[in-house]
Amino acid sequence: MPIRSTNLHLVSDSTGETLNSIARATLSRFDDPHVVHHRWSLIRSRLQLDRVLDGIESEPGPVLFTLVDRSLRLALEEHCRRLGLECLSPLEPVMELLQNALGERAREKRGAQHVMDADYFRRIDAMHYVLAHDDGQGTAGIAEADVCIVGVSRSSKTPTCFYLANRGIKAANVPLVPGAPLPPELETAPCPVVGLHIETNALIEIRRHRLKLIGAHGVHHDTTDYVDHEAVKAEIQAARRLCTTHGWPVIDVTRRSIEETAATVLQLMEAWHARRGRAAQAHQPEDPAAGVLKAGA
Repeated sequence: MPIRSTNLHLVSDSTGETLNSIARATLSRFDDPHVVHHRWSLIRSRLQLDRVLDGIESEPGPVLFTLVDRSLRLALEEHCRRLGLECLSPLEPVMELLQNALGERAREKRGAQHVMDADYFRRIDAMHYVLAHDDGQGTAGIAEADVCIVGVSRSSKTPTCFYLANRGIKAANVPLVPGAPLPPELETAPCPVVGLHIETNALIEIRRHRLKLIGAHGVHHDTTDYVDHEAVKAEIQAARRLCTTHGWPVIDVTRRSIEETAATVLQLMEAWHARRGRAAQAHQPEDPAAGVLKAGA
């Protein structure tokens, strides 16, 4: 029986990242969906929309859109209605809910989430920081970090740090190397330190794949300590003990995606700052005027 595929049209007047994320998150709930994506981005004129409408008509399928221009939106909806196709703006229900909650109308502005504001430049700054402090580089800069990620080689520290940088987080990546001392800056880091743990067999598989990619000529993949089962197991255990000794929380990344790991890091950062805030309040000296004010009340 032939596999039936579905066309899915994503129409946006901006980059289309929001629709891509929504479609990806939704389709992940289906078992092996056969969907052909048609991405139409930066659609801001009727001429551009006409090209989209022709594409939808030639390869019919449901349409998801984010269009600020009302005339373009109505034209797209009317065209889909004429063809008998489902057409939906996934942000509309959310927009309506927030407008009711905030008591004001949302601005009609294309790509509002992509403006070059302070948040944008914070993300760029964080990306530069991660590049300069990847894999133990520039340890003196740990003092500027928002979080330090530690772990053995190939435990997904780098991709996690880059994902966090896209959220504006300066993440320092410090490898835990057998026999090598910790950088002194890490011992006194003014930010949370989070360890990444991975199971032995999973790490060995990743490292073997890495050796093949870089063409490690002359390296016996089954005998080098880098992929030797007992050596890798001991390396992981030593890293785990080190984190426990320092009181650093550890995330098991064996079956986690980078996004899930980063989300957990953000939760641990919030918890760390909350504890620091409570500790600061507990040690805050009492206002000497408080007793006088109470007495005169």
